[in-house]
Amino acid sequence: MSYTIAAEIRTEIGKGSSRRLRHANKVPAVIYGAGKEPISIKFDHKDIINIQENADFYSSDLTITVDGNDVKVRVQAMQRHAFKGLIEHIDFKFA
Repeated sequence: MSYTIAAEIRTEIGKGSSRRLRHANKVPAVIYGAGKEPISIKFDHKDIINIQENADFYSSDLTITVDGNDVKVRVQAMQRHAFKGLIEHIDFKFA
């Protein structure tokens, strides 16, 4: 199964800006690897929470649409809130 997720570029980096994003129901994320520059992005929490429930989300190539460009990635790591089950941050690697 293939997944396509819409994302926006994140211009503010850091703990405070990530916290503000989470309060606005956004998920901060980063795409890195393959000798390319890292890309800081953000998602709507509702867009990612449903598709991550499928096991193949973690092992298949995903397509992230960033500013009209499709980027192939794989999930590297995901941080969740300790007891709320909310996604706090996702690391992706270029596929």
